[in-house]
Amino acid sequence: MKSKELRDLGPEGLQAKEKEFREEEFKLRFKHATGQLDKTDRLKKLRREIARVLTIIREKEAST
Repeated sequence: MKSKELRDLGPEGLQAKEKEFREEEFKLRFKHATGQLDKTDRLKKLRREIARVLTIIREKEAST
C-alpha cells in the first residue's frame, strides 16, 4: 500500500491497517519458523509497511 493511500485514511483506518499487517506478519513468522514460507521477502516488506503506518500515525498526532 502506498503512503499516499495510507495518509488518506483516518485514525481508525490506520489502526486497522496496523493490526492487519501485524497479524499477517505473525502468520508469516510461523510459516518461516516451520520452513513453509517460500517468499521470505514478504516479511521484510511487511515490517516496512508497519513502520510506514506507525510513522503516519505519529505525524497525524503531532499535527493536531
